[in-house]
Amino acid sequence: MKITGIELRRIKMPLVAPFRTSFGTETERDVLLLRVVTPDAEGWGECVAMSDPLYSSEYVDGAADVLRRFLIPALPTHVDAHGVNRALRPFKGHRMAKAALETAVLDAGLRTSGESFASFLGAEADRVPCGVSVGIMDSVPRLLDAVAGYLDEGYTRIKLKIEPGWDLAPVRAVRERFGDDLLLQVDANAAYTLADAPHLAKLDPLNLLLIEQPLANDDMVQHARLATKITTPVCLDESIESAEHAAAAITLGACSIINVKPGRVGGYLEARRIHDLARAHGVALWCGGMLETGIGRAANLALAAMPGFTLPGDTSASRRYYATDITAPFELDEGHLEVPTGPGIGVAPVAAILDEVTVSTEWITV
Repeated sequence: MKITGIELRRIKMPLVAPFRTSFGTETERDVLLLRVVTPDAEGWGECVAMSDPLYSSEYVDGAADVLRRFLIPALPTHVDAHGVNRALRPFKGHRMAKAALETAVLDAGLRTSGESFASFLGAEADRVPCGVSVGIMDSVPRLLDAVAGYLDEGYTRIKLKIEPGWDLAPVRAVRERFGDDLLLQVDANAAYTLADAPHLAKLDPLNLLLIEQPLANDDMVQHARLATKITTPVCLDESIESAEHAAAAITLGACSIINVKPGRVGGYLEARRIHDLARAHGVALWCGGMLETGIGRAANLALAAMPGFTLPGDTSASRRYYATDITAPFELDEGHLEVPTGPGIGVAPVAAILDEVTVSTEWITV
């Protein structure tokens, strides 16, 4: 497939409400979109890097820079998604930027052939159960009201962001208010250390699905030790950046569940490798979210429909984060979202909405 050129497009997407985690508060998303143009089709990819290097070392300005200076110039004249992966291998890191480029090329190729993302990945479900991530709030009553609202909307699982000082009391309050049947998990975003193990063990009686990334992202050994000190299953997020990392974590006993975010691991091809590895070892998976627009959400739904993704993910409806999405909105139906079936990711931006939120565009001839 010959690529004519690639557009880098920056958009600003205000969130319907501030979203607070242990590493900061977001009120809007600064999103980098890639549009790959070929003689036969165009494909879209979304870079999930944040404005600041807080979740990971990547950030939006850096992603745009490495794409224009190194990654895009490295592409061969004719390329498919596998070729993108090979061409970008010499460059260290920058997995979110690589994932966006690989996804856009893959989308263009699948639109040309008429195949859907779901079919390409090997998805089996036509709809996936959806969970929702609830940020850190100012008070427990506000948290309980928020959780009640999401359950009324039909979400099948609740994830609570936690940090030191906001953990036992709010989690216990949610469990007591909504009962043991609620699928409930927590996410620390690396806010604790192994010295906090006795404190984290106090979450064990609350019957949580998992505790996500409690310790530092670069310390699988400590996670393995923590897993022996608590009964709540340990899930890794930031620690898993590749199938090799997943294999190491499984071997060490650092986790029994993995949150797969395609941007974090370098793309959907690598996410599929992690899926196959985890499934072979009996490790449960779920698809995480990075407050994606409809572009990234559509591709994530295809991934979440693969057979190894047995836990509800963070593939929430569009209105969870955005009053107006840049694609036709994804609407929750009895706690599920439909997996797009059209060619490629199965959706495209609405031109008028996209133009309204666009901050800048840059065209790069390949």
